[in-house]
Amino acid sequence: MAGSLIIRRTTSRLTKYAFLAALDSSQSRFRSFSSLTRPSSIISPFVRQDVSSSSSSSMFCRGFDKHFLTSHRLYSSAPQFTDKDYTEMAWEGIAGAINAALSNKQQKVESEHLLKALLEQKDGLARRILTKAGLDNTSVLQATDDFIAQQPMVSDTSNPVLGTNLYTLLDNARKYKKDMGDDFVSVEHLLLALSKDTRFGKQLFSNLQLTEKSLKDAVEAVRGNQKVTDKNPEGKYQALEKYGTDLTELARRGKLDPVIGRDDEIRRCIQILSRRTKNNPVIIGEPGVGKTAIAEGLAQRIVRGDVPESLKNRKLISLDMGSLLAGAKYRGDFEERLKAVLKEVTAANGQIVLFIDEIHTVVGAGAMSGAMDAANLLKPMLGRGELRCIGATTLDEYRKYIEKDPALERRFQQVFCDQPSVEDTISILRGLRERYELHHGVKISDGALVSAAILADRYITERFLPDKAIDLVDEAAAKLKMEITSKPTELDEIDRAVLKLEMERLSLKNETDKASKERLSKLENDIKAYKEKQKEFNEQWEREKSLITRIRSIKEEIDRVNQEMEAAERDYDLNRAAELKYGTILTLQRQLEEAEKNLYDYQHSGKSLLREEVTDIDIAEVVSKWTGIPLSNLQQSERDKLVSLENVLHKRVVGQDMAVKSVADAIRRSRAGLSDPNKPIASFMFMGPTGVGKTELAKTLASYLFNTENALVRIDMSEYMEKLAVSRLIGAPPGYVGYEEGGQLTEAVRRRPYSVVLFDEIEKAHPDVFNILLQLLDDGRITDSQGRTVSFTNSVVIMTSNIGSHYILETLQSTHDSKDAVYNLMKKQVVELARQTFRPELMNRIDEYIVFQPLDATQIRHIVEIQLDRVKDRLKQKKIELRYTEEAIDILGKLGFDPNYGARPVKRVIQQMVENEISMRILQGDFNEDDVIIVDASSAKDGVHIRKLESQSSVEGIVVNS
Repeated sequence: MAGSLIIRRTTSRLTKYAFLAALDSSQSRFRSFSSLTRPSSIISPFVRQDVSSSSSSSMFCRGFDKHFLTSHRLYSSAPQFTDKDYTEMAWEGIAGAINAALSNKQQKVESEHLLKALLEQKDGLARRILTKAGLDNTSVLQATDDFIAQQPMVSDTSNPVLGTNLYTLLDNARKYKKDMGDDFVSVEHLLLALSKDTRFGKQLFSNLQLTEKSLKDAVEAVRGNQKVTDKNPEGKYQALEKYGTDLTELARRGKLDPVIGRDDEIRRCIQILSRRTKNNPVIIGEPGVGKTAIAEGLAQRIVRGDVPESLKNRKLISLDMGSLLAGAKYRGDFEERLKAVLKEVTAANGQIVLFIDEIHTVVGAGAMSGAMDAANLLKPMLGRGELRCIGATTLDEYRKYIEKDPALERRFQQVFCDQPSVEDTISILRGLRERYELHHGVKISDGALVSAAILADRYITERFLPDKAIDLVDEAAAKLKMEITSKPTELDEIDRAVLKLEMERLSLKNETDKASKERLSKLENDIKAYKEKQKEFNEQWEREKSLITRIRSIKEEIDRVNQEMEAAERDYDLNRAAELKYGTILTLQRQLEEAEKNLYDYQHSGKSLLREEVTDIDIAEVVSKWTGIPLSNLQQSERDKLVSLENVLHKRVVGQDMAVKSVADAIRRSRAGLSDPNKPIASFMFMGPTGVGKTELAKTLASYLFNTENALVRIDMSEYMEKLAVSRLIGAPPGYVGYEEGGQLTEAVRRRPYSVVLFDEIEKAHPDVFNILLQLLDDGRITDSQGRTVSFTNSVVIMTSNIGSHYILETLQSTHDSKDAVYNLMKKQVVELARQTFRPELMNRIDEYIVFQPLDATQIRHIVEIQLDRVKDRLKQKKIELRYTEEAIDILGKLGFDPNYGARPVKRVIQQMVENEISMRILQGDFNEDDVIIVDASSAKDGVHIRKLESQSSVEGIVVNS
């Protein structure tokens, strides 16, 4: 419901009236006003209900005192004050002026209250105009508040008064509206009228040295050549500045990080942007590979002038789709904002290039019922070449959103951005090192950068280079900075010791006995000694901190001067550039060398409490926290791992010396660089009876080579017995359920390229599965259903099979030849059977056929010890110690020995005879924390006896493994 106010000039004395500014009830945007009193003018109210073509006099009769109307004869010439004449933001400002007066207990609403309300508007136009005019909004608001505080206050504010100056200001605003050819009074009209306000505005702007011309120039700069033709024009002013970020300006100010190693992609973008039509590159790549960095690199080239003429002096503006959508509640709001942006781009005549990160968000953006989405608004301009736009998105989102709209896709040209190699990542980190050193105030060693790239590539498999390596360096530097600014451990320990002694001294102060006095005297001496040490450490810490801070401040000054020198070179101010380069910078570099020498001398004098360099150990600590991998494993060198590989494998895999040696030799051969780099690290086929350690060897290999058993990608081939199940390995074809999820094999290796891939019981799979393995084993790669190439060159491929198990058992039972001769005969028979079972093209691609031997009683006994040690480790977490006797091992080994089933019966025997008994007695309360449990042979000699150790004498005479 719209309302209006009738304002008339009169000389009558102060008149009271009831006043209501009627509001649009459907939107409830503004506050209603009541009981407003106006000196030397009268504001008469009415509520426009059921108003059609009735006369103005009849409108006033509804709910109004007729005597009031007849006593004032200026009604017919009175101007109307209505919300229809004002934009939404201007009307909110007028409403806020009354609130400002009431909150300050002032009856008269004046121009200062209006300015306060305009300045307090969120994202207000007044703030933008005054900022453009060179004023500080905080200072203007403070000056306004000071002026308001000087005005008289009243106890009763139920009848606000419209001040004469505010009335004049509103009248002048309407004149500005008319002069500027606008349809509504907007915020800029109010500000221009305020500059003529004799009460407050004129003096305020004069004090702030803001002339009317400067204000008009600021208004013109903000609104451009736009006219106020609707109720919400302010949201369209400076749309690019409001919803975008000027990357070229950031590059000019040195706020962007250097871009290294993306020259080909940047050149490809420049080439596409130089086209006449469809000049819109879209950068496609995985998250974190540097898509946004390509746009930033282009901005830096534009600033340096290292681009063709068609791109020189252009602006590259990053458009924030989130800001465009935020607050667009009503239908048409989003379209108006986007059209305002596109209008500014078009008006720039090709001087502006848009960059839209996550460009897939334009599909469906702002599309409410009956509204167009951003993509359809962009299509015409993209196709004609009127809008040059760079997009960036991931491959998955491009396929999901952009490809499904062929009309949008054809307007973009693809630029693929691949993940950089480890070597390229190291180069990128070296280029960024100075920025991170400057930000954190620490030094970063080259070894730390190399370690970050290698460890990130190997262990943080769910993310991509160089992003994950940069994050490692950033966090390690932040950790060291925190240590520098925090109290050193040595000083903290002294502070705690002093506090403890002082508390003890306080408790002994009132004691009179001799022992207490002696103790008090000793405490006094100890506290004195500690405080001297505390003072010394504090001085050392402050001294070292000041040296580090000095180095940081010099580096910051060098960076600032370098930026100034680059700006001078761009402006061809060669004298200034030479002065900075050969004068100021050389002086600062000498100061830096001196400061670094002072710090080096101090740190090597034996007094150092801090360190200021990030090393590879810091990087390894961060990786350990991220992944949970023990730090010692990360610090162990590759050379040491390969040398001791067999020893580690033997600890968990028992009785398979030939198999372990073959695996270790193949791994070392690959790591030494003698194997084909375009194939997997190694490929094996493990054959042998069940329970002899085939899967256990694969687990051990994954755990040792890649530091976690999670690096084992296990594919149970019994799940792939049907022909249609093959698609589960590489993903379902397009149009089928699960297409977007990817394959179980390809997705696992794509996310964790450093892994052991185990195809368990491969003889149970459908023959068509082997077709997939051919390319994997030969070229070290597979293309999944979505067209992505997955590399297996950093993986170990293992296939297990039970083929020929009966040959192995029969050979061992029927011959008495030497161990090597028996093994060779057995291997020959089993491999021959495998060649008959599997295709020749598969068998020829496998590096090594490894036949596992059945386990004998001695080896089973060793496995019993390994399994009992695992039970011991689990009990240790409950603070219970487990010991076992040699006799117990013999009995468990005897009960768990079965040549046909390998080591699996051992696990069942230990579970039934040891774990079940211990768990029951823990629950019954027989075994508690700090107890020692003995597993011994029972008197019946056909089982074990589990008891608690009461004393050391109770185990005399028996051998106990602890």
